[in-house]
Amino acid sequence: MQSRVESRESRAKPEAGVGTDTLHSPLSTLHSPKAPRIALVAGEASGDLLGSLLIHALRRHLPEARFYGIGGPKMEAAGLTARFPAEKLSVHGYVDALKHYREISGIRRQLLKELLADPPDAFIGVDAPDFNLWLEGRLKARSIPAIHYVSPSIWAWRGGRIKGIRKNVSHMLALFPFESTLYQEAGVPVSYVGHPLADILPLEVDREAARIKLGQPVEGRLFALLPGSRQSELKYLAPVFIASARLLLARFPDARFLVPFATRETRDLFEAALWLAGAQDLPFVRLFGHAHDAMAAADGVLVASGTATLEAALLKRPMVIAYRMAPNSARLMRRMAYLPYHGLPNILAGRFVVPEFIQEDATPENLAQALGNLVDDPVVPARLERLFTDLHRQLRQNTAEKAASAILPYLARH
Repeated sequence: MQSRVESRESRAKPEAGVGTDTLHSPLSTLHSPKAPRIALVAGEASGDLLGSLLIHALRRHLPEARFYGIGGPKMEAAGLTARFPAEKLSVHGYVDALKHYREISGIRRQLLKELLADPPDAFIGVDAPDFNLWLEGRLKARSIPAIHYVSPSIWAWRGGRIKGIRKNVSHMLALFPFESTLYQEAGVPVSYVGHPLADILPLEVDREAARIKLGQPVEGRLFALLPGSRQSELKYLAPVFIASARLLLARFPDARFLVPFATRETRDLFEAALWLAGAQDLPFVRLFGHAHDAMAAADGVLVASGTATLEAALLKRPMVIAYRMAPNSARLMRRMAYLPYHGLPNILAGRFVVPEFIQEDATPENLAQALGNLVDDPVVPARLERLFTDLHRQLRQNTAEKAASAILPYLARH
């Protein structure tokens, strides 16, 4: 095993092939005698966004810094040299994780081997706690600063993880204000940095402009359907969302349904579900990307539990939250859960402010009735808009810059 000193000396070798086209190039090709070297790992689309914004913020302070590890297209566009595709880490629940355990474990062991043989100046794990915390503990044990960006949901389930986090993490970057207290009490260095989506999305949303941008009529009922960004989510939710749309159309004959897709694969899965349901005649408008525009244009949003629920809240839209997963995963989650709600708007409010339906409760009848009632209510949408605006202001913290400021002292030490 190489020593820390030997790793430093090896960095004086000339660079070779640095760039986003060096997907599986060895980490040794990234050396620069002057530039800080920062390893990052992100798996989900939301982590890819966080990581890309952080890279841009760090580069403003460290223009010659080198970034490498695992990330998606946004991180690569920001300058990350990817060692493995980010989608390899994108799994859904315990059952899906077990199915892919061998491949994911192999990627993690290989990455750890390379990072220990040639240590970076800092490692930043962006979300993906089951993958990243294991890595961070082993890197921290070798005196490599290990920063975790996005607190695991210890306040919702598996709270005992905070003991392992204290052992494995040099610094936690928390997106929500109440998380800081939890980590401070547990003796974990922590910085509340806010949520980058609150910086990106406008405080006031122009629904008419969003409709015009998407080529939709200014009048009439418009619903946004977001059944998830992962293929495994589409498997469980696409049929339910399609059936819900059919029921909504019966109640609102002029309704149209915007369905944004993160990838071609998720679009293909939705199209297959449409065909199986015999629903090709329903007024669906397929969009590649444009999720924010779709929600901004809509009267109401039907959304899978996850980051998209926060996006809908920041866009001040009434929503109904749904989620389904493999039955075994759902049973495990229920046994370990602390809170009665799953969606981020409800968690942040500390109470049910929007309806949510999980597993067997996520039926087309429940979803369609709840969403139809929301958009038909003359009072509740305005109340939600005020609540979500207050939440937006609280989370708007210039997140990427705050996160970079918390990381820079660790780079200065090395």
